[in-house]
Amino acid sequence: MSDRLIQLREDFDRELSAVATDADATALRDRWVGRKSGVVTAEMKTLGSFSPEERKVAGARLNEFKSYVEAAIEKLQADFAARREAEQLAKERIDVTLPGRRPPAGHLHPITLLRQKVEDIFVSMGYTIEDGPEIETNFYNFAALNIPDNHPARSPQDTFYLRGEGDNTLALRSQTSTVQIHAMQRRTPPLRVIAPGRVFRRDTPDATHNPMFYQVEGLLVDRHVTLGDLKGTVEEFVRRLFGPETQTRFRPSYFPFVEPGAEIDYTCFKCGGTGCRVCKGSGWIEMGGSGMVHPNVLRVVGIDPDEYSGFAFGLGLDRLCALMYGLDDIRLLYENDVRFLEQFK
Repeated sequence: MSDRLIQLREDFDRELSAVATDADATALRDRWVGRKSGVVTAEMKTLGSFSPEERKVAGARLNEFKSYVEAAIEKLQADFAARREAEQLAKERIDVTLPGRRPPAGHLHPITLLRQKVEDIFVSMGYTIEDGPEIETNFYNFAALNIPDNHPARSPQDTFYLRGEGDNTLALRSQTSTVQIHAMQRRTPPLRVIAPGRVFRRDTPDATHNPMFYQVEGLLVDRHVTLGDLKGTVEEFVRRLFGPETQTRFRPSYFPFVEPGAEIDYTCFKCGGTGCRVCKGSGWIEMGGSGMVHPNVLRVVGIDPDEYSGFAFGLGLDRLCALMYGLDDIRLLYENDVRFLEQFK
């Protein structure tokens, strides 16, 4: 057995010195210490023909040889692994002296820019910003706003209904006036709030309509509030937004949650009222609806209309944004085209 092990070691050393690649090392391992057909494995199987004393000595020497083979192959494979890692590091080496690549800087969406500008104006006038859920019950979306059961706005053709019955029916809010109801329930007069946010209506998308769009609603409730306070507030807002020469006008209109109600127009910020493409030659641009808060709306939130009064107004940010930036289609604001959005840096 001793001579056999000497011969095996010489054969292994010769084959070990001929290994040139990692694949060669793997093949060498399988040939010598493979579980089924390895040379050392085959030698182990011959121990059964030895006497007990010879088997003990031969087994110990064979185990020493096996350990030698496994250690030699393991070292060889470790050398190949270290060589591969060194080559990979060399390929991926970074020259830290080279100038870096700055990540492209993002910027706010045009609707967000306009929304923040509107919020800044009203906050400077003493208003607070309120937020509310985008999924509302019929009570907040319609009943609390004095909208009758037969009003077209309650039709499934106009509103995205979800589930439920009666006042507990859930729907995507169709105006941010719902936030005003929440605010009056939580707080007692006097209060001044604006409620910017997303609203949803079953509009067919076109150049001036979208099923989802942004609104800003304003509300003031206090003692002795008059229509003159509403006019003064709106006039100050449009002057700060478009310039000191901007004028406003009020046209009588009907909204269930105000009495009296009015549409608000302001002189075109492009032509100053002389007539142009933006205002369609009229010199005026429609801003939105307004009016004195209906007594029924005050009663439903527990405010005495004989003691308090208030005004409310609302405007759509999407159309206003399209007008200010000269867009001919509000759908551009939602298409996420980077080429379009990069123009608003």
